[in-house]
Amino acid sequence: MALSVSSLAAALSHLSLPSTSKPHQASLLRLHPSTSRRAVSLALRASAAEAAEPAEPGLPAEEVVAVEEEAEEDAVSGVALRKYVKQRLPGGFAAQRITATGRRKTAIARVVLQEGTGKVFINFRDAKEYLQGNPMWMEYCKVPLVTLGFENNYDVFVKVHGGGLSGQAQAICLGVARALVKISTANKVPLRSEGLLTRDTRIVERKKAGLKKARKRPQFSKR
Repeated sequence: MALSVSSLAAALSHLSLPSTSKPHQASLLRLHPSTSRRAVSLALRASAAEAAEPAEPGLPAEEVVAVEEEAEEDAVSGVALRKYVKQRLPGGFAAQRITATGRRKTAIARVVLQEGTGKVFINFRDAKEYLQGNPMWMEYCKVPLVTLGFENNYDVFVKVHGGGLSGQAQAICLGVARALVKISTANKVPLRSEGLLTRDTRIVERKKAGLKKARKRPQFSKR
């Protein structure tokens, strides 16, 4: 009986030794498949990206070159226009003789008028480009000049910030009208009669607590 117990203990001790080393080996073995899978997936993604690259452009080399040249010309023209505006306004906006400020909603526009041919520049860019070619917004900028028949007599330089393009265009309109009054007080009567010297004080109504918007209420449920 004693021999059988000792033999069993020896057998168990022999069996316990490999069991302690197995988890470490198993953990090491588990790491290798995952790393290999990641490497394979990364390699597949890289090969797929390389295969897709030539198919994406879909344009001949000549057209690609033409597009790049147009982009370069636009960049050069933008830089040249900025230099041109700075040359026309030595000392900046504040140093000019005929200046005015227009406001609408949260937009603030600083306007400078100079004798010219009717060009409009907004934030060192052409007005048509800045206002995205919207005819109504473009008309806002020239309404005071057209009212007095000066649409081809003055160039308009504007620095505007705040609000959206619609509010900015209306702020420019008020600024141009005020600048024309500074040129001659005789311009005040026709501009006032057209309502171009009236500051539009309407702004968005604030949201109320417990409501979805300024006045919109949540849906009512009887039960």
